[in-house]
Amino acid sequence: MPDHAAPDGLTVLPVRGLPEFRPGDDLAGALAASAPWLEDGDVVVVTSKVFSKVEGRLVPAPTDPDERDALRRELVDAETERVLARRGRTLIVAGKLGIVQAAAGVDGSNVRRDELALLPADPDASAARLRADLRRLRGVEVAVVVTDTMGRTWRVGQTDVAIGSAGLPVLHRYEGMHDAEGNELLVTEVALADELAAAADLVKGKLGGLPVAVVRGLNPVDDGSTARDLVRPVDEDMFWLGTDEAIARGRREAGLLRRDTADFTDEPVDESAVRRAVGVALAAAPTMRFAWLRDRDRRSAQLDERLRRAPELVLAFSADADADDPVAAGAAVQSFLVALAAEGLGSHWTASIAPDVVRGFVDVPPGWRLRGAVGIGVPAEPPQPRAPGDPAIGLVEW
Repeated sequence: MPDHAAPDGLTVLPVRGLPEFRPGDDLAGALAASAPWLEDGDVVVVTSKVFSKVEGRLVPAPTDPDERDALRRELVDAETERVLARRGRTLIVAGKLGIVQAAAGVDGSNVRRDELALLPADPDASAARLRADLRRLRGVEVAVVVTDTMGRTWRVGQTDVAIGSAGLPVLHRYEGMHDAEGNELLVTEVALADELAAAADLVKGKLGGLPVAVVRGLNPVDDGSTARDLVRPVDEDMFWLGTDEAIARGRREAGLLRRDTADFTDEPVDESAVRRAVGVALAAAPTMRFAWLRDRDRRSAQLDERLRRAPELVLAFSADADADDPVAAGAAVQSFLVALAAEGLGSHWTASIAPDVVRGFVDVPPGWRLRGAVGIGVPAEPPQPRAPGDPAIGLVEW
């Protein structure tokens, strides 16, 4: 279909009279009995909790609130592949299905007080089985969407989304099509399965014990896609870490980014990044001074070739002879280099420069002691953190 809209409108129908499902129950049989009116082209939208129940994804839990919460947290840890953000006791994680959501989908609502529910192990497979069973029992060709409730980035509130599906295109792509004004649509993709999940939730609700609804009027054509295709790989997500976690990771990896860089691009260096790096260095040794030689024509031919051709050149000095501390100076220089790496800049440090060489092209104030020079630029290859060494080998405990 050229447009994802249903031209004659949609009808969302509740499926009433379903039992309270337990492990091993016949979900397809119950649906076939409660919805004999199912038609070809219908989309059967089922809350994932139903599959969790019939597929035995229930975990016995204590009824004491504190003990129940402690078990829930253990289950969240077990179902988590990667923690992406945390605030207080709330965790946003990538679960074993790849889905990013709070608490890995572990849930204590709409289950008995002595149980907790895990997500279905394979929601797409669950959807495919139900679709095949309804075809066998009722002779109808329907699509199935399995839903769960989630929050949305940058938005308040929750909505139902598709975590499993069979029999429909989960995405409707408009790339290459043209709107009514003749504008070409370049990257527009509509998450059709998610929109169906949200529409059905307006009928299912949360408190009425109505876990299944049928959306009629769309008549989707199966393209073989599943809800798994809606899961963006975490490493491709621009917002895959929470702020605190991103800061913590940056701190851990800053030192691993630092290395001497010989090849730079012609891209201008961000001046504010250099100034921030100097600020970091001065925090380690306030008596240090950094001379930024902006005029490349003034650089001496006696300098290291890499320093001469670096886009920017900064000289490092100890400026207070009375407070001269080589250890503090070294810490300041290293802090400067690491801060540059954290800003995405490459650098080349040279300590073996004769003071007389520097005085040949800059006016060095009396009492300033040259520590070395730093060539700075945008690296030709984007910096990647090195793999950390093995502390089991390099750290000896006495």
